[in-house]
Amino acid sequence: MPKEWKDMTPRERQGARFERWLNPPDVTFASEEIKSHYIARTGRVIDAISLAKIPDQVPTLSPASFLPCFLYGVTCREAMYDIDLAVDLWLRFLREYPTDLAKGPSYCGTGKAFEILDYKLYRWPGHNLPDNVGFQALENEWMKKDEYDLLIDDMSDFWLRYYMPRIFGTLEPLTSLAPLNRIIEIPNVGQLTNFGLPGVREALNKLADAGEELIKVRQGLGRFRQIAMVDMGFSTHIGGGAKAPFDVLADTLRASRGMVMDIFRNEDMILRAIERITPLQIKGAVADANITGNPVIFMPLHKGADGFMSDDHFKRLYWPSLREVILGLVKEGCVPLLFAEGGYGSRLQYLKELPKGATLWWFDQTDMPEAKKQVGDIICIAGNVPTSLMVTGTPQLVDDYCKKLIDACAPGGGFILTTGAALDEGKADTTHALLEAANKYGQY
Repeated sequence: MPKEWKDMTPRERQGARFERWLNPPDVTFASEEIKSHYIARTGRVIDAISLAKIPDQVPTLSPASFLPCFLYGVTCREAMYDIDLAVDLWLRFLREYPTDLAKGPSYCGTGKAFEILDYKLYRWPGHNLPDNVGFQALENEWMKKDEYDLLIDDMSDFWLRYYMPRIFGTLEPLTSLAPLNRIIEIPNVGQLTNFGLPGVREALNKLADAGEELIKVRQGLGRFRQIAMVDMGFSTHIGGGAKAPFDVLADTLRASRGMVMDIFRNEDMILRAIERITPLQIKGAVADANITGNPVIFMPLHKGADGFMSDDHFKRLYWPSLREVILGLVKEGCVPLLFAEGGYGSRLQYLKELPKGATLWWFDQTDMPEAKKQVGDIICIAGNVPTSLMVTGTPQLVDDYCKKLIDACAPGGGFILTTGAALDEGKADTTHALLEAANKYGQY
């Protein structure tokens, strides 16, 4: 970031990040034509997000999760265990289904590393699921109800000696380690003794093996980004990630059942833990954006959706820390992309508190005309084409739905066309129909 960064306003910082995204330094495109395509696509998205200018047409965001596997006759298992195959598939998909924002195979190639670690937080195809289904998250009380203080007092220690040994079976021996924060002077070096235990040594070797596999995955994803940008003129849709602090607890640590109990029995500890988690979400996401040059920070929202909690609990336990993360990212010029899974109709009123042209909200089942009416002059909205329609419907039904969506949400800019959720399955004809609708009906 430039030296004068500390003196910039959030809007100026956003502008600097947009400029870096639009004209990435040290990138030589394959041709001037490819460069012009990249600038047109990325600029179209920037115009939609910032609300400063109406783009030339409605931008599109790739709907693909495991969809390329289904379209090209490859199993999800093969993609999970072969990053090079996955990269080639996703590049093929991008050529045949071009969008303004591309999605890479970010969940693929990790199967072997997951097996080495005995990963317990997820099931994935070819391991503990059939070969041709998407992965599944497993909710469990990975943090016990009486461990809030351990998390709050020293989060890194909790992650190393409690959380990681629970979600990675291979790392279970790390529970025998002493707290590393006690290593201060000569007598305390003895705290390292348990690193010599056979089980710990084996766990650390396995961790290194998994790291080697994940380096290969990172290299593969880097190849995707390089080819997509330099040779094809596409930007990927995210430059980093963060979560709502409440969801870190409710998804990753306590799970839904445990969190519901805590809301009624342990609210003070929830708020203390959230206070600890919040700045780390901002810091990590900003670091991501600095590395990638893409200011868009993906934030999947879960437990704050309509029906998951009362408005009173949302107002007290969920929204304040989510708002703090959003504003913290906006202050640094980043663009939070908030994936509001499920319905968010009852939460739209809170979005009015956000600064104009600073966030992108990807809605799943929210009433889009109502969202446009309530907050369309403040935020950019995206999504809502039902995945069920994409999988079971006809091209004409998809075309009709997209036209109504564009008619309701595109006027004045600030709208991106895509599905309500990423597609693990789908059809070629309906996918083409969605993208063609943007060209047919989305011209300004």
